[in-house]
Amino acid sequence: MEVPETVTAALADRPVDGAHCLEAGAGAGNATAGLIDAGADSVVAVTNEREHAQTVRERVGQEYPDRVRVLEGDLREIPLPDDSVEIITAHALCNVVPPAALENIAAEVTRVAAPGAHLIVDDYAPLPGEAAMRDLFAVENAAAELAVGRSALTFYPARVLRGIFESYGWTHDRTKPVLDPVPWSESHVSAHADAAQEFADDAGTAGNLLAERAEDIATTIGSESTGEMYSLAMRLPGSSAVG
Repeated sequence: MEVPETVTAALADRPVDGAHCLEAGAGAGNATAGLIDAGADSVVAVTNEREHAQTVRERVGQEYPDRVRVLEGDLREIPLPDDSVEIITAHALCNVVPPAALENIAAEVTRVAAPGAHLIVDDYAPLPGEAAMRDLFAVENAAAELAVGRSALTFYPARVLRGIFESYGWTHDRTKPVLDPVPWSESHVSAHADAAQEFADDAGTAGNLLAERAEDIATTIGSESTGEMYSLAMRLPGSSAVG
């Protein structure tokens, strides 16, 4: 069970051993794998993507059926009781959450968190102006705007995410970089170019130029190391069964 170094670094100073945990937005199950590897008693992985749910089941759930539960659900209505989890991770989640949905997710995460619970939010900082990847993300967002009426990606500064969760009662513990710079590999670049082209295809004629532009940028970039991934740690007031 491979665990990304970003997840290991983010969880290293958290009391995961023996805790009941939630991975909010389980993409490939990276945080679920990290929590199990760090000794979590149980992990509930929630995602609204059926393909992602199947990936997490195959990657982690089959090996740890008594400790991992995968649920398909909307994070704006998390299918868990109040005060039921002690550690919550949101690993590389917020950049795919539009601002309008972020407040609802923060409210739900807070509802299911037990008193004294820990929250770890890992995400990408806005890219510097000279980054070529910034151009590719701009094309992806423009194509998404045409196809579905909203941007595909939003890169929130750490202080913005911190402020949103603090407004729900969380207290800031620490902020630290877990990737600096972020290595955007050829596969990452290609995946985002493909996403831009898929949105552009759905946008009809207006999307054709964006599809061509995405392909040109991806070919030019190849790969690039730029920007930063940060990890925020916060805690709710109150006592908890975990440190």
